[in-house]
Amino acid sequence: MQIYDDDSVFLDTLEGFVSGGLRGGETLVVIATTPHLFALHHRLKAAGHDVKSLRLAGQYITMDAGEALDGFMVDGYPDDNLFADTITAMIDGAQKGGQRVRAFGEMVALLWAQDQREATIRLEQMWNNVCHEKGLSLFCAYPRIGPLRDAIDSLGDIRALHSHVVVDTARRAERNPRDRRFRDRRATPPVAEGIADNAG
Repeated sequence: MQIYDDDSVFLDTLEGFVSGGLRGGETLVVIATTPHLFALHHRLKAAGHDVKSLRLAGQYITMDAGEALDGFMVDGYPDDNLFADTITAMIDGAQKGGQRVRAFGEMVALLWAQDQREATIRLEQMWNNVCHEKGLSLFCAYPRIGPLRDAIDSLGDIRALHSHVVVDTARRAERNPRDRRFRDRRATPPVAEGIADNAG
């Protein structure tokens, strides 16, 4: 999990996470806002990736985060069955043939920005279940809202669901030993290309 101030810092991390997976032969599932998808597309092209061919091969799968939320939110709360029909099904499709998959999801950040805290935490838990069941490496990020200390404190319940937290302003990562049941969800600028398979 990354808390960031600057979109360019976040995009550096996301690009490293995606590029590292592509170079390792993994399939990437990126669920992000349209501006971030657009920026990532151009960054990947500039880095030498043939994005069109990757899409056609099913190795680079993208979806708008708002549209994804529309597919499984019911009365402002994530529906387990609809989530399975949309997001989990997308991951299953990407993993056909034993393919390794890593994913980025910006849906939680959209919910958090709308002050839908319970929905955000529930969606994080649903993602964690997918990571555990599917062996998925997942990266998520939240733009900082308000003072740094307030942002870190307010995200406490969500931080508890992650093995690593990175605050781009301070450039420091902190280990979270409290929940080792789930797959590693870290992605910091220095290690974004080498996500470990297991938490802790």
